[in-house]
Amino acid sequence: GAPEALAPQTAALLGEGAADALRADPWQLLRVGGVRPEQADGFARALLGAECGPDDERRGRAVTVWLLEQAALAGHTALELPRLTATLAQRGVPDPDAAVQSTLAEGEALAFQDALEESGARPERAAGGAEGAYAEGAESGEGEEGEERPVRVLIGLERYALAEESLADGLARLVNSAPKQDGSAADWEQAAASAPGSAADLIRAVAGHGLVLHTGGEASLAEPAALLRAAHALGLRAWAAAPGPLGRDRFAALLGTPSSDPASPGPAAPAVVTVTGLLTGAEGPGRDADGALDLDLLVVLDAPQLDVEAGALLAESLPDGARLVLAGDPAVLWSVGPGRVFADLLAARVCPQVASRLPDPGPLGELVSGIGIGELGQVEAPGKEIVIVPVRDAGEAVHRTVQLVADSVPRAIGVPAEETQVITPGHGGAAGTRALNAALKDRLNPGPGRFGGFDPGDRVVHSPAPGRVLPGRVVTADADGLHLSCAGGTVVVPRDRVEASVRHGWALTAHQALGGRWPAVVVVLPGDAVQALSRPWIYTAFGRAARHLSVVHGVEQALPRAVAEVPAKPRTTRLPVLLAPQVPVTD
Repeated sequence: GAPEALAPQTAALLGEGAADALRADPWQLLRVGGVRPEQADGFARALLGAECGPDDERRGRAVTVWLLEQAALAGHTALELPRLTATLAQRGVPDPDAAVQSTLAEGEALAFQDALEESGARPERAAGGAEGAYAEGAESGEGEEGEERPVRVLIGLERYALAEESLADGLARLVNSAPKQDGSAADWEQAAASAPGSAADLIRAVAGHGLVLHTGGEASLAEPAALLRAAHALGLRAWAAAPGPLGRDRFAALLGTPSSDPASPGPAAPAVVTVTGLLTGAEGPGRDADGALDLDLLVVLDAPQLDVEAGALLAESLPDGARLVLAGDPAVLWSVGPGRVFADLLAARVCPQVASRLPDPGPLGELVSGIGIGELGQVEAPGKEIVIVPVRDAGEAVHRTVQLVADSVPRAIGVPAEETQVITPGHGGAAGTRALNAALKDRLNPGPGRFGGFDPGDRVVHSPAPGRVLPGRVVTADADGLHLSCAGGTVVVPRDRVEASVRHGWALTAHQALGGRWPAVVVVLPGDAVQALSRPWIYTAFGRAARHLSVVHGVEQALPRAVAEVPAKPRTTRLPVLLAPQVPVTD
């Protein structure tokens, strides 16, 4: 009774014995992306008949793992035990505690007890097994001299729990070891003295520390650029990496050097790569004989986009004595993947933090800076840098957006349609990316969409993996698949992957637009977008505009209310607790 379309995904996930595995445990279907508990329950009833019941131990385990996967999609690396058991009860699991115990006993999740107060011991993973997967009365633990101290019990998937532990170990190694002595102290000081403002502070901090955090808006990118030039002049193998090609190319233009050429043995000047390209060896310096990245200094841009898995791989890959700078704007949206690495490190205060004193210029800079502190003020925009377009409903929002992109912005601002980016809160709805892209395609590149809805010249985004976004254009299509021009290279997407991994790209979500910046941006806020609005979302979307911002406004007072009252949704993570016993807090 399950849709046939699930068969290839299920076979790929469960392997050659997928059929037997599902007969033995039909709730294994819940591991397939997009399947919900009620659908897996229906499948189980069809297979098991009268033997199927809500108290089946297999169901409890499957729903527990599914909830932890859903939590990871929401950014959590683990869930507090009371929250997990309460949600299991809501999902019809009669004995949530037994379901969690069974999941831990089967090794499908891990339990942790983290002290809520500072202690001298590293937080430990709780013992596994049904007998003691988490301690009875786990709201407190034994401290020094028998004193009880409060703890929280967390349940997490091994994949993310181990990544966060590895990240903490790698960062502690950088903080606790002296950086390689490249250049004398006098050389570093001379480089700092010749740099303006807080760029000098950044250079001085990097001179003596293995890990440094740098915060600021768009204008502050000039400071990591100054650091990279100074380090390169001192003879360091200095590289910058951005989470995606949008950020890479934007910073490369600022730095005045091309992005990394994989065929080149090394940069003649500081070069910029993507994090994925750096880790896979497709871009950047490659690895040394020990398997570490062949560099002395790495600056990671747009650091709030870094999740725990990418962060762990980076930290593990850095050689002893290397320096790592994480640079970014803490007010933007956090990573698509689980964790809040940059925010956790800022809160943990385990390394020097350099806050840029460079404000973003002009009316747009003033507007976005105000949003960052929770204020949506009236900003003078004599050059039409900011335009508000009120709309009554979603249909009018789509119509006015197309009008702005195709006519008004090119005519009044001088920015052509291909340099204007539309941003909206979600993919669905009457004014989501799907509806907007359909309308924009019809106006800007009409065609029959012979290949999965796409035509040559269509603006698209390709997502080869969850969280990765490659903007590009359709070149052609043939028996091999859809040929795209993405980030200066050619990508061929097989026919069977087009529907799942390619979308039209005239309109993006704010998460998809992270790392990018366009001459003109049109932010669409239809009435049904109210629940999606938050201060980080608005800050991120409005901050993508370099010269002009149009706001197609249909949410009335929900916009200033979101700026003032709706901060980032909290995420449950363990990084600060894991770092605390390894690294002393700095002033």
